[in-house]
Amino acid sequence: MKRSLQFGSLFGIPLSIDPSWFLILALVTFAEGLGWQELYPHWGSLLAWGAGLAMALLLFASVLLHELGHSLVARSQGIRVTTITLFLFGGIASIEEESKTPGQAFQVAIAGPLVSICLWLLLGFGSRFLPPGGPAAVLSQSLAGINLVLALFNLIPGLPLDGGQILKAAVWKATGDRLKGVHWAAKAGQVLGWLAIALGCAALLWTSSLNGLWIALLGWFGLRNAHTYDRFADLQGALVRLQAKDAMTREFRVIDANLSLRQFADDYLLSAARDSFYFAASEGRYRGLVRAAELNDVERSQWETQPVQTLVHSLDEITTVAETTPLIEVIQQLEEQYLERITVLSPAGAVAGTIDRGDVVQVLAQDLNLKISDTDIRRIKEEGSYPPGLQLQAIAKTDLKSLSAENN
Repeated sequence: MKRSLQFGSLFGIPLSIDPSWFLILALVTFAEGLGWQELYPHWGSLLAWGAGLAMALLLFASVLLHELGHSLVARSQGIRVTTITLFLFGGIASIEEESKTPGQAFQVAIAGPLVSICLWLLLGFGSRFLPPGGPAAVLSQSLAGINLVLALFNLIPGLPLDGGQILKAAVWKATGDRLKGVHWAAKAGQVLGWLAIALGCAALLWTSSLNGLWIALLGWFGLRNAHTYDRFADLQGALVRLQAKDAMTREFRVIDANLSLRQFADDYLLSAARDSFYFAASEGRYRGLVRAAELNDVERSQWETQPVQTLVHSLDEITTVAETTPLIEVIQQLEEQYLERITVLSPAGAVAGTIDRGDVVQVLAQDLNLKISDTDIRRIKEEGSYPPGLQLQAIAKTDLKSLSAENN
């Protein structure tokens, strides 16, 4: 797996370069250097190629400022920006969570194109005061034009482009449903991605121009990312819709609270195929959770006389959720409190079931028709960790904040 290379920070935001960036740096340098060598032969080869390299670096400086615009507006809303990364197709700001309102989401989305438009105006105006035909004027005019193209291209209304984020905010504002906004913008992004691939392939076949290949690659990148946005919206919707009762199982055992510790150890702990979850009950009532590991803290000489009640933690002492608790809150509590599993209580206060990470993934797989095998579910239960591509904790955190904002 490729790792980005960190090269500094701006306003406290780490900056990094994906290895693919060096490829586009070389391509832009080559294309610009070769073009300017033909257009301005009086410059000489060294100056033309040097200007080509400067153009490539300034192009990515423009992309960096574009992403910085998004990042600073997001940070002004209290949202953490983890990094800005330059890569083959430009740049991306990794923002930790969603804006809380459609208006704030619009502000973050429009900030990047506004920065690019300002650069277009400043560079275009500044080039008038430079010697015509000189390297500085040519660089300034070319970079101004590129920033205008960058702004207009990013305003195309489809995810993952800024225009898609603006469309998402608009649909969110109109419908009051953030996820519906994501779906609309993602679908638009997928349509635009397929169109770009078709146009690029047609241009490549009819003109043999490498520009067609570049357009097709951009379409493929947009299509893939739009699909990811759509799937994440589905996942977020499921997390909001599903409740604890949908995911809970009865993978626990109920034992007599008056049972001796010796009998508990012999009849249950020694015969258990794997670690089990135990609740103690007496007189028809649940007394609480039995922490079997605490048996080692009791002198063996007392095992014959001490009851299981010695190891019981009442339901008031442990973390519990109601059957109607949204699944996103269950995930939050599992992660924040480093729990192996969480107890679900019925309306009457009895133990209705338990939920671990495997149960969460299983109910999501059933709801969204995800292909996750029983073997994978067992592994998740045993290891207590979600699959690498399923960032449920981060998604749940975003959903909780968005849900809170939408309900207020």
